[in-house]
Amino acid sequence: MRRPRTFRIRAHAKINLSLRVGALQADGFHPLQTVFQSLALHDTLEMTPRPGPFELTCGDPGVPVDDRNLVTRAARELWSALGRAGEPRGVAVHLSKHIPMQAGLGGGSSDAASALFALARLWQPRGARADLAGIAARLGSDVPYFLLGGTALGLSRGEELYPLADLPPFFVVLALPGFGVATADAYRWFDDDRPAQTNAPAAAGAISAWPGLRLALVNDLEAPVARRHPDIGAARRALEAAGARAASMTGSGSAVFGLFPGEAAARRAARAAAEAGFVALLTRTVDRRTCQRVHFSFASSSPRHA
Repeated sequence: MRRPRTFRIRAHAKINLSLRVGALQADGFHPLQTVFQSLALHDTLEMTPRPGPFELTCGDPGVPVDDRNLVTRAARELWSALGRAGEPRGVAVHLSKHIPMQAGLGGGSSDAASALFALARLWQPRGARADLAGIAARLGSDVPYFLLGGTALGLSRGEELYPLADLPPFFVVLALPGFGVATADAYRWFDDDRPAQTNAPAAAGAISAWPGLRLALVNDLEAPVARRHPDIGAARRALEAAGARAASMTGSGSAVFGLFPGEAAARRAARAAAEAGFVALLTRTVDRRTCQRVHFSFASSSPRHA
């Protein structure tokens, strides 16, 4: 009897090169203007078609596998959108986590987008096409970006997307303190501190992003988060002292990233960040074409994570 084939798909992390946050609106959300950028750092989803109910497993005991996980919710949403009754069936998914959680790197959202890509290939009959972008938007504001990847402008809550010319390649050092930051907390602190932000510095740095253009790395959430967690500022200063072209907190934190044009300098910076007491990860930016190259392959070897 032939064993069922297992397929592998990557779920890339992201950083926010910039994140401008507007005032709280009547609907309870803040309007955003952000520039997303994909990273080589990724989680991996291994999918095995098989009879029986849908199942999600994960080697990290801290990762829920029920409806609290966006992969499970993505499966349910897609199954329903395809007009199928009952609970999702026919696939077992194993999630290998490498993107730190509550770090502003989008791991859960990226997992959900990759699950949508893969499950649509496995479940959609000829002629049936689910609206993956619509499903992604219902799952979370960041999820639609991961269907696109690369460098992109996000507006509204982040789900209104405009592809940009891909950023020139950079090596990226991620410095992570020993805590996570809940998104809801970061935005609440932003609202609490807003009257005091008029004199806050506008940017953490700038890079030459495209020929003749520079991009200011601005994160309006960094100052209020750093007021509660001084290690955020310490991480940025450590990366800047190590020679980063620019450094900033990503998303609502807690990860801080530094951009480096060369690998040797990035490796030295990663060592310096580790010596300063942070968990340091070395990765690099990846372009849109890389993110959209969704290959199914036999899961016969361990994936690379950076």
